[in-house]
This record gives sequence, structure tokens and C-alpha cells, in this order.
Amino acid sequence: MAFVLHYKNWTKIEPDEFKILSGFYYKKLRYSALDSVVFVSKIPPMDRLNGFSVLEKEKGLFREFKDSLTDKKVHVYVDNLSDQKIKVVYNDSSKLYINYADSVKTQELFRLLKGKITKPD
Repeated sequence: MAFVLHYKNWTKIEPDEFKILSGFYYKKLRYSALDSVVFVSKIPPMDRLNGFSVLEKEKGLFREFKDSLTDKKVHVYVDNLSDQKIKVVYNDSSKLYINYADSVKTQELFRLLKGKITKPD
């Protein structure tokens, strides 16, 4: 049942935010909160708080391995672990990883998010 609910990322591009839904994981990402958008080949090792992995999919809420400085939760919406993932840093230090099963769609999302980052004058 979990696989059916999470088999793909459902996204919606709004004028001021980007919405992601995968099963019962939902995230609104305001463009004004974006700090950086980069491609990464792998997501870092993390502790899964809740979520699942099946085949090439990794979904859920994770925590970076604890060190003396961080105890941040990381949202992961990865439909294809083999392809590059978009790493989004927002609100100064919060992180989100996302990609689609379709690499062209991932590239389009990357360009859109990269273009939404506001640069200080």
C-alpha cells in the first residue's frame, strides 16, 4: 500500500511557491526561502525518522547524522536513486532532496528553482 501511495512525486508550481506531495508527505517550499539549489549524485547517509525505500525510491523524513552542530530534519522525495538529485537548501539551513523518475522533468525543475533564488543587491 505504501508503494502505491508514494510511487511518484506529485508537484505543483505556484507563482510564489512549489508544492510536493508523495503519499502522506507534503511540503510547501516558498521561493523567497530558497538559499541554494544544486545537483548531487548521491544523498548523504542519514537516519530515517519515517518513510520508506523500495527499488529506486527513497521517501520520507530523515535526520542528518548528529554532530555537535546539527540535528536537522531533511525531507527526501527521490523517485530515482540512480539519477542526479536536486538538493535544495532553504530557510538558511533546512534541506530537501528531490528528483523525478524522468530526468528531463528533474532538469526542468532544477532550472525553475535555480531561477527563483533571489540574489541580494
